[in-house]
Amino acid sequence: MLETLFAMNPATIAAFTSAGILLNLTPGADVAFATASGVSGGPRAGIAAAIGISLGSLVHVALAVLGLSAALLALPHGYDIVRYLGAAYLAYLAVKTWRSAGSLADAQGEASLYTALKRGFLTNLFNPKVALFILAFLPQFTDQAAGPVWQQMLILGLIFNTTGILITGAFGAAAGLARAQLSRYGAALGKFTSIIFGGLAVRLIWE
Repeated sequence: MLETLFAMNPATIAAFTSAGILLNLTPGADVAFATASGVSGGPRAGIAAAIGISLGSLVHVALAVLGLSAALLALPHGYDIVRYLGAAYLAYLAVKTWRSAGSLADAQGEASLYTALKRGFLTNLFNPKVALFILAFLPQFTDQAAGPVWQQMLILGLIFNTTGILITGAFGAAAGLARAQLSRYGAALGKFTSIIFGGLAVRLIWE
């Protein structure tokens, strides 16, 4: 693996890293989810959600390396099945968060770290658009002369996840800090979080 890394063109790696950072800085579903988690459970919950999102992305990278993502998306209705599962899970989170909004003012962020991580992981795992993005984006920065393409994709995937977790985690932590300042508005924050989850569900279905 190290031999492949050293054989890769540094300019290509730099271009890929820069493109990945720009993409991560563009607010999307991952940032929205981490932000909502931070608002709901505090800075640590926002960071935990970002870690879960990154773990879900790593699964997509691994599946892309193995060729399983392409096979799944090639199956009749395979893309739609995964997409609807993801939307259903987000809708469930929206309803659950809405119902428990009144208790958010007393919630402790560190008490929900596992939940935030699990939710981030499952949300990303059930988003077939992540698989499509990885399948379309990573191969563009590979070169057969640098070594096995699967190793290059794995390396690039790890780089992308590293920058992603740092940026998404920063968004989640910032939202959590703002939540701490606005803790007296716990019910309103809970409703806001629920609306974000519901919006992500609709977006996943209709985009």
